[in-house]
Amino acid sequence: MAATGERTPASLQQHRHLPRRPPRDGYGVYVYPNSFFRYEGEWKGGKKHGHGKLLFKDGSYYEGEFVDGEITGEGYQHWAWSGNTYSGQFVLGEPQGHGIMKYKAGGHYEGELLYGLREGQGFLEDQDGQVYQGSFHDNKRHGRGKMIFKNGDKYEGDWVRDQRQGHGVLCCADGSIYEGQWHSDVFSGLGRLSHCSGVTYCGMFINGHPAAQAKKIVVLGPEVLEVFQGCPFTLSVQLQQDDGEIAKSESGRMLKISAGVRYVQLPAYSEVSFFKMDEDHMETPIQTPL
Repeated sequence: MAATGERTPASLQQHRHLPRRPPRDGYGVYVYPNSFFRYEGEWKGGKKHGHGKLLFKDGSYYEGEFVDGEITGEGYQHWAWSGNTYSGQFVLGEPQGHGIMKYKAGGHYEGELLYGLREGQGFLEDQDGQVYQGSFHDNKRHGRGKMIFKNGDKYEGDWVRDQRQGHGVLCCADGSIYEGQWHSDVFSGLGRLSHCSGVTYCGMFINGHPAAQAKKIVVLGPEVLEVFQGCPFTLSVQLQQDDGEIAKSESGRMLKISAGVRYVQLPAYSEVSFFKMDEDHMETPIQTPL
């Protein structure tokens, strides 16, 4: 039997694995009892305080300022599970204040954050190269903002939870311009669409389309028109429904239509080609013999 006070090999091994107390002051290294955290840096009163580096067992880490044991101040964090990184201000372990978040999938965000989410004013470039600058709430585009889409379209106006909603202006890459009301990311309400073909619609939009789609374009005159090659000329046209009524919106406003001539073929059989918008705002030719 071992003598009283004599340590056996088992008790020695257990003693070696007992966690050491963290350093009191100055610089030191401490491995936490669960072995998931390891801290290297400055201490004050037995707490992490000053500059240090906190390493996680999964490969994530934080390096920067600590205050009374908490991650607070300027720092840099890398998340191993996502590959994302953040550099900027922290409060109680969360990215908060102003900083830059870089995403492994592509793109980055620079601006204001709250509890790790985009909140306030910022600049976001996504993995497709699309750029948004403006207001954020709860990590989403919300408020006033500008966006350039990957197809070249540009929008400036109101946003609600990542969708265009309210009043805004869309300048399309093909030259078409829409200004008016939006809902759920599409034209909705009163608006004006100036199509690149020269056709302009002013009135109500429902679910992205004009509320009163014209069925045909009628040439009003003149009855006789002299056309000389290379010289411009003007025709009066009108948008009508199938019954001959002038197309109107639900609010009773007249549609304001202007059309431009694309080409004139001379001399055998001359055609004037007009273009109107179909339901998808695409150009549809209407050929009218002179």
